[in-house]
Formats: sequence, structure tokens, C-alpha cells
Amino acid sequence: MGSIGRYIFRTTFGAFLMVLVSLTGAIWMTQALRDVDLMTNQGQTVLVFIGITSLIIPHLVLVIAPVALVVAVAHNLHKLTTDSEIIVMNGAGMQPWRLLQPFIAVTVVASVLLASISAYLAPESLRMLRRWLTEVRTDLVSNIVQPGRFIAIESGLAFNIRERRPNGLLVGILMDDRRDPAQRVTILAERGEILKNSQGNFLILESGSIQRHELKQRDPNIVLFDRYAFDLSQFSTGPQTIKYSVRERYLWQLWKPDPADPQYKEQPGQFRAELHDRLLAPAYPLAFVLIAFAFLGAPRTTRQSAVWSMTAVILAVSGLRLIGFACTVFTLKYPAAAMIQYFVVSGTIAASLYAISRGLIIEPPAFLTTAVSRANSWVTARMGAIVGTAQ
Repeated sequence: MGSIGRYIFRTTFGAFLMVLVSLTGAIWMTQALRDVDLMTNQGQTVLVFIGITSLIIPHLVLVIAPVALVVAVAHNLHKLTTDSEIIVMNGAGMQPWRLLQPFIAVTVVASVLLASISAYLAPESLRMLRRWLTEVRTDLVSNIVQPGRFIAIESGLAFNIRERRPNGLLVGILMDDRRDPAQRVTILAERGEILKNSQGNFLILESGSIQRHELKQRDPNIVLFDRYAFDLSQFSTGPQTIKYSVRERYLWQLWKPDPADPQYKEQPGQFRAELHDRLLAPAYPLAFVLIAFAFLGAPRTTRQSAVWSMTAVILAVSGLRLIGFACTVFTLKYPAAAMIQYFVVSGTIAASLYAISRGLIIEPPAFLTTAVSRANSWVTARMGAIVGTAQ
């Protein structure tokens, strides 16, 4: 790869990274807002919030990277065209394959990245996300320490805390216990704090009272206390059994699933569809780049041709990916649909390589050019009439 190739590789790879980071960051922000309750309701810190929501980034990259790559390649080819650099290279005798090499090099980097993410990083991050969310949402202590809200720990038992101070001190505690049908117990305390040790979790209450009101009695029994320990360990849900979904399985688990796996017995189509989608993930960047180069890599001298080519790239890439999504859905019930996906992707690659090798300049059909010209003339005439009327 010569100096021109290194220049094209550097600019394309830089544009790819910029688009990938920008799109991933924007979409991550929209997804992260769904779990903002981890801070507002669950009492978690900002670092925990960022750590949990960042685990979806590998899966986002898996979806966004092919789009970012084709945007970077199309932008760079369009820039080379508008600056007449492709025309100069072609006039100097440079073959299309030499111009294609740096774009293929960037594609190889992106495909290796996607292969690594789809095989291990994406499912591992989703597994960590599920484990972390399960731990946070089943943390009894973080659930009850939510000032100003009545929290039902279980049926008939509710907590309310007026204030939580920075040092962990709880102020204004109310506990209402109606689990026993024969009596109702209400506990009030001015202060309290959570104590965790090897014996369990305890809520240590200070300066309060316990009111026991039996149904057969008119007045409640009130007991004042200076210090009282309420055992929270009795409400612990214990270790959670986590069942991973198909998207959270590693590639080798999809390739050779356990025949005794209950989920595999119930949803074999899900395993099949996810497997083929993962296997084809590294091939889409190559197909997208070849499509872009087939439409934009040939020397062009008119702005209309460039606009048509950019539109054709967008339509072709979108159509190919939509066909892939549709085949993935149909693969759930019809295994042959997976073969259609392979055929379409390989056929697109072959057709693009043929167009590039022959140096074909793909132009819009004559009827489409005529229709666009007529539409432009009509819009121009209407705008002129409106401006004339306004004057």
C-alpha cells in the first residue's frame, strides 16, 4: 500500500471511528435514560449507573459499526470525487483494485472487531448486565432506603423513611406490619441505621415505639424503646438463579447447544436464527463497502451522478440489511430462510466485485432521470410563480 493508499486508509478509518463513537454515544444516552431509576429509585451511585448502562455498548457497536463504516467509505469516496482526485488517479493509470485496497483494509479491521464482539464480547456484556441488574434490583437495603416513599417489602409489610442523611443515618422511620391477620403492628422511630454483619442485615432503630393492636381489643398496646433491632435477613431473597437468553449465549454455545437445555428444547429456532445472524455479522461490512465502491468508486464529472450514486448506496445498503432482518425472523420457523440470507449477501458481494472489475459506471435509468428533471422544472416554475405573486 503506497502513500495514496495510506492516506485513504487513514482518512477512512478516522471517519469510521468518529461516526461509530458519535452514533454509539447518542444511542447509548437514549438507552441509559431507561435505567435512570437506578439512581432515583434504587439509591445507586452515578458510577454504578454508568457501569451498568455501559454494558450495552458492545451490542450497540455490533449494530452500528457496519452503518458507520459505509458512511465513512461513502463520505471519503464522495470527497475524492468532488475534489476530482479519482479522475486524476484514473487518468494516471491507477487500477480500481489499488483504490479499493485501503477501503478493504479498513473493512478487515471492522470485520475482525465485529467477529470478536459477536462471538464473545456482546454476550458477555449482556450477561454481566443481567447479573448486575439482578443484584441491584434484589438488594433489599437499597430498596427500603428511599426517602418519602412507601416501599412494600412483602405483602402486608411497608416501610417509610422521611430522610436519609449523607452519613447513612435514617430519620423518621415508620413500619407498618399487617402480615398477621390477628393483629397490626406499627413501629415508629426517630432515627435508625442499616447494620450488615456476618449474622445478617439489621435495621437498628432508636427512640421509638411499637404499637400492637389486636383485632379483639379496643386499644393498642404501646411499648417505648431506646434501641430496637429489626431483622431484615428474613426478607432476603437469597441467591438468584439467572437464566440467560439466546442473545446472551456465546457463539460456540449456539453452534453446539446442549441437547438437554430446556430453552433449546422450547426454542430451537431462536438458537438457529441467532447463530446465522452472528455468523453473517462480519460479512455485512464487506458487502456494504463493495456496494459503496461500486456506485461511487468510478470517475464522475457531474453532480447529478454523485447525488444519484449516494441515494443508490443508501437504498441498496438499507435493502440488503432489511432482507437480512427478514430472513432472521423467518429462520425461526423455516431453516431454509437462513440460506437465502447467505445467498443474498454473497450475491451482492459478487455483483459488486463484477461491477468494480469491469469499471462499470452505474447510471440511473433514463425514465428516472426524465422524471426527476420534470419534477425539478415543475418545482422551479411553481417557486417562480409564488415569488412573482409575492412581489
